[in-house]
This record gives sequence, C-alpha cells and structure tokens, in this order.
Amino acid sequence: MSDTDTDTDTATDTLKLIVLDMAGTTVADGGLVEQAFSAAAERLGVTPGSADHADQLAYVRATMGESKISVFRHLFGAEERAQRANTAFEEAYFALVAAGRIAPVPGAREAIETLQDEGRTVVLTTGFARTTQDAILEALGWRDLVALTLCPADAGGRGRPYPDMVLAAFLRTGAVDGVRRVVVAGDTSYDMLSGVRSGAGIVAGVLTGAHDEEQLTGHGATHVIASVAELPDLIARAEA
Repeated sequence: MSDTDTDTDTATDTLKLIVLDMAGTTVADGGLVEQAFSAAAERLGVTPGSADHADQLAYVRATMGESKISVFRHLFGAEERAQRANTAFEEAYFALVAAGRIAPVPGAREAIETLQDEGRTVVLTTGFARTTQDAILEALGWRDLVALTLCPADAGGRGRPYPDMVLAAFLRTGAVDGVRRVVVAGDTSYDMLSGVRSGAGIVAGVLTGAHDEEQLTGHGATHVIASVAELPDLIARAEA
C-alpha cells in the first residue's frame, strides 16, 4: 500500500489522541508546587528567604513540568538527599491537596468530555509521583474521567522534557496510527519540548500555568491558547 493510500484510509483517525498535562493545564493549584518545594527544602536545611532558597526556587520555576525527583537530584545531588526532598515534597503537596487547595481549570472538564464525545482518547499526564497524581484525581472527582493517566514511573521513569509519557500514551492506547496524529497540551516549556520530541502533530501551550507565550513558543509550541477550554475548537480548526 502506498503512503497516499495509508493517509486516505486513516484520515478519520486524525488527531484522535490528546495528551494533557495536569497541574497548570487542566488543574489549577494556585502555586502549590512552590509551596510544597519550600517545605521540602526547609526540611533539608535550606532557610526560607535565603539566597540558596531563592536560587533553588528559580530552578524549580524554570523546570516546571519535569519529573520532581529529577529536579531534586539536580538541586541536592546525593540520591539519599534527593529522595528525602522528594518524599517531603510529595507529603507537603498531598496535604495541600487534601486541604482543598486545588480545583479544575475553568472549562477543563468540559473540554475533556467534549473531546471524548468526539471519539478522541484523552490521557492525563504529570511530573508528580503516582500517589500524588491519584490524590489530585480523587480530590477533583476525576478518577473515572479518562481511561488512562500516566506519571513518569509509568513510562520507565523519565518525565518531561523527555517524550516518554507521550509515547507511552501512544503505545498503550493504540488510538492512532502515527505520532503526527497526537495532540499534546501543557503550560510549561518542558511540556512543549516533550511534545516536539515525541513528534506530535499539535503541541499546544496554554497560558493558565507556569510559563508565558514567549517561553512556550521558544520551546516549540505550534499553537498558544488562553486555556485548555479552547483546545476542542483548535483541534476542529486544524482538522477542517
């Protein structure tokens, strides 16, 4: 079969796999990542308000979207210290979630449901550990919202900016026949890099989270939209 025949036969599969980030993209957490990081850093002896704390916080902001254990390995070096920091971070973030400090990004659930009603497969991804991801899903009542959720451990341990979670979604769902039929959406530079490196056809940056339009486009966003609520319309226009 020729390439042309293949494209024609699978035209109905266009953009049928949608891989969405959570915190900052579909979930509004009001800066909880920074709060949880500060709690973790303090536990490891970093004084709040110190120069070290400011430098580390700047790094956390720059690498939003990355696997958190990778961030702590960079900041604290020794694996034992990195693991202690990661555990402290997860505990602090979990407590904030349990206190009701998160909510869906306005229109996010409706966008996900619209995409699924159109016959698309939606996968939610995160840089958090599975326990934290599950706590967020539980707090939002999203346990059964999508068929698949992924954290770095589910994709071999490498989070963003690697493409592994996007490719894991592609392989596990079998929703499309090629990576160009995948849509990736996120709020960070690392989300964009992950999408670009996976070969996704659309890599959409949203402006509800950590990074601005310049940062998103500078790291490969094909489109920038105000919110994930606009994603169904963006996809419809791309397919028209």
